Amino acid sequence: MRQRLSSEPDRYRGRRRVPTPPRSRYAAVVTTAFVGAGIVALGANALPDAKSVSPSVLDELKQASITSQDAAARADTADRATRDSRTDGKAASEQDTWLLPLQGYDFNSPYGMRWGKLHTGIDLVAPEGTPFVAIHSGTVTKAGWFGGYGYAVIVQHPDGSEAIYGHSSAVSVQEGQQVKAGDQLGLVGNTGHSYGSHLHLEIHVKGQPLDPVPWLQDRGVDIKLQVEAIYSDVAAS
Repeated sequence: MRQRLSSEPDRYRGRRRVPTPPRSRYAAVVTTAFVGAGIVALGANALPDAKSVSPSVLDELKQASITSQDAAARADTADRATRDSRTDGKAASEQDTWLLPLQGYDFNSPYGMRWGKLHTGIDLVAPEGTPFVAIHSGTVTKAGWFGGYGYAVIVQHPDGSEAIYGHSSAVSVQEGQQVKAGDQLGLVGNTGHSYGSHLHLEIHVKGQPLDPVPWLQDRGVDIKLQVEAIYSDVAAS
């Protein structure tokens, strides 16, 4: 029994493994951290440090940044131009709009001879105090008492024509004021040479009165049928 034990070491003689020095844990940690940081940097597409790149690369990066900023500025300028064009288009549409002077009236006393004299406008019968509005944009050249017209408002339009609104009970604007189509000018009344509550409307071109009915029809407004064709087209668009 003792002989077997003593002879066992001889069986493994010459087969011992050569011990290998263990790798440094610090080196492994540093290597792993370095590789991991490189992967993260590549994945994030990080820009290199300015101290570690050549001046030519820095110039390229700066130029790319400036180009990006210029592109953003051009896009913002184009967007503003689009908004401005829309605003200008809307303003142009408002200037081209023609409207009825009021709603819910009875058409009475057309333009023409009446009692041996020329009736230079049309009468739109409505209750006293009914608001009336500008039929078109323009400048108020008269707002107040105007002889036989009573309290009246006169608006001069951009094309040089004028609209006279007579026999008002009150006016809502001042001389020199800029108005748009649809802005309130005053209230229907029975002032001046009037025989009942109504709005007297006249159209003057180059100082001469014209029949408002065909003149307004040419601009999309049928004052007899109380239709505002042009305004409807603008609203629909």
